[in-house]
Amino acid sequence: MNFEEVVMKRYATKSFDGKMIDETKVNKLLELIRYSASSFNLQPWKVKIVKDRQTKEKLSPLSWNQPQITTCSHLLIFCAETEVKELIDKLEKQMLAAGAEKEKIANYIKMMRDFEAGMTPEQRLIWAQKQAYIALGNAINGAKALGFDSCPMEGFDPKGYARELGLPAHIVPTVVCPIGFANDKPMAKMRFDAKDIIA
Repeated sequence: MNFEEVVMKRYATKSFDGKMIDETKVNKLLELIRYSASSFNLQPWKVKIVKDRQTKEKLSPLSWNQPQITTCSHLLIFCAETEVKELIDKLEKQMLAAGAEKEKIANYIKMMRDFEAGMTPEQRLIWAQKQAYIALGNAINGAKALGFDSCPMEGFDPKGYARELGLPAHIVPTVVCPIGFANDKPMAKMRFDAKDIIA
C-alpha cells in the first residue's frame, strides 16, 4: 500500500490476537525505526524489545493492565538516551570513518557540543524524548506498511518499567508501542477540520 493508504488505515489497536510476527518483518520494522530522522542525526533513543510472555505479564500492571501489553507479538519500548556527549563522540568517529575530513566537520561537531553543554539534565531528557517520538512515527506507519498493527501508548509507569527491565539511569522509558495482528476493528477516523489545525 502507498503512504497515504498506510496513514489512513493505521489505527491504535486496543487488542491483538496473540500471534507472533515473523522475525524477518520485525527486523524490517526495526530498520525503518533506525533510519528515523533526528536532530543532528544523533539518534538519542534506544528501543527495548520484549517478546516473552512472562516479562509482558510483569509489565502489564505497570501499564494499567491494558490488554495490548499481553496480547501483542512484540512490545517496543522507546527510551530516551540522555548521555548525549557519548553520542556526539560516536557520531564524529562514524563520520570520520565514512571519509569526512576532520577540519571540514569541526564546526558541526563544535555546534553539537555547544548545544549539549547548554542544556540542563532536564532539558537533555526532554530533547531526547522528542527525538524518540519521531522514531515512534516511523514505527506506527512502518508496522502498517509491513502488514501488521500497532498502538502508541503513554499509559505506563516509566520508573516501574526501568526497574523491571533493569535499565540504567540514562536510558529513560518514554513511550511504548505494542505491535501485532489486530483482534479488534478500527472505528471511523475522526480528526479536527484542516482549518482548526492549519494556520
